[in-house]
Amino acid sequence: MRTVIAAVVAAGLAGPAAAQDSIKMGALATLEGAFTVLGEDSMRGVKLALEEFDYTAGGKKIELVTGSSDASPDSAIRATRKLVEQDGVQVLIGPLSGSEGLAVKDYAKTQPDVTFLNGSSAAQDTTLREPAENFFRFNTDGAQWMAGLGEYVYNEKGYRKLAVLAEDYSFPYTQVFGFLEPFCRLGGEAPVDARFWVPIGNKDYSSVIAALPDDVDAIYVALGGADAVNFLTQYEQAGGDLPLIGGSITVDQTVLGSKGRTRDFVIGTPSAGPISDTWDNANWNEFVAAYKAQFPDGFPSPSLFAHAYYVNTKAALLALNEVNGDLSDGGKAFREALTNLSFETPTGMVSLDPRRNAVADIFLTEVIEGPEGNLVNKTIKVIPQVDQTLGVSYDEFLKYGAVSRENPKCE
Repeated sequence: MRTVIAAVVAAGLAGPAAAQDSIKMGALATLEGAFTVLGEDSMRGVKLALEEFDYTAGGKKIELVTGSSDASPDSAIRATRKLVEQDGVQVLIGPLSGSEGLAVKDYAKTQPDVTFLNGSSAAQDTTLREPAENFFRFNTDGAQWMAGLGEYVYNEKGYRKLAVLAEDYSFPYTQVFGFLEPFCRLGGEAPVDARFWVPIGNKDYSSVIAALPDDVDAIYVALGGADAVNFLTQYEQAGGDLPLIGGSITVDQTVLGSKGRTRDFVIGTPSAGPISDTWDNANWNEFVAAYKAQFPDGFPSPSLFAHAYYVNTKAALLALNEVNGDLSDGGKAFREALTNLSFETPTGMVSLDPRRNAVADIFLTEVIEGPEGNLVNKTIKVIPQVDQTLGVSYDEFLKYGAVSRENPKCE
């Protein structure tokens, strides 16, 4: 009996000491469903950052605990609850998809002593409206990703009327808004009845393809993962010949780098987003080289998901260094360090606005064939330090209204 009591006492003494020597960090990504390949590359980004810091921050070892969702808010909350309430993570990186981010933001408000850093989710209202004080997003949102694209296709491509095809949830609403607002303001049209919204995981695009109007100059497509691959394949097989404009995730390496026949008809597709595959910059080239060395079975170039998770994870590690890994105050000092953090990423400097959303460079791009025959995004222009309100005041920006299927009207 004495032996059992001694063991229990010893375990009790050892527990806190062990806990002080390590920090539990959670990483949540979509490892199920249509966005699985996106989630897999997201986890590569987390591991790249942790390897860079030798899984150590503030003098403490980082213990990584992973969670999986299927891009639905319910699955994201179930996984987040497990990571926080059962696994005891003190810092959580994630989630990946837009509506997941909205749900996790709301959950964060119920866990004030846990610090949440976004993964890659890019719905506008995750930070713009009713933000959580313990939720930080060091990647830009979907509207920011479109900076410069609406003006480019209007002024340089000469497009005046467009159809839209996108998944039916908060991130594509954000992305479509960011693209259409300047395009429509310049005089372009994208009528509400020429906008097609499909659920995540849609496999058959035949009815959508048949319904696409003939009297448009191009189709703006905001689909990701398997959804994008399915549409592009079926559109080509159907003999579709309208030019495409790519949402950020539609021409990401998670689509362009997918296995199978190269879809040559997407060459020349303009897009914009937080990364550019061909950006000739030492930090980006170093990031790509590290990615390829660590993940030889990954994509030809890191996806925007790997990039976003890397940046958010690195932010957490840098801030932990600043507070010597001390989270004993419920993470208050750590969150203060995050709030004031500004650092160099593979794609330029990033800092946070008052609602803890990133201000960062955005890349205007065009799909080309790379030197190895793979499709990549060529840099056309870098739009520096784009903020979430796209250069107007916060109060003025709110007057645009919440993103939706019909905002802006554009008719």
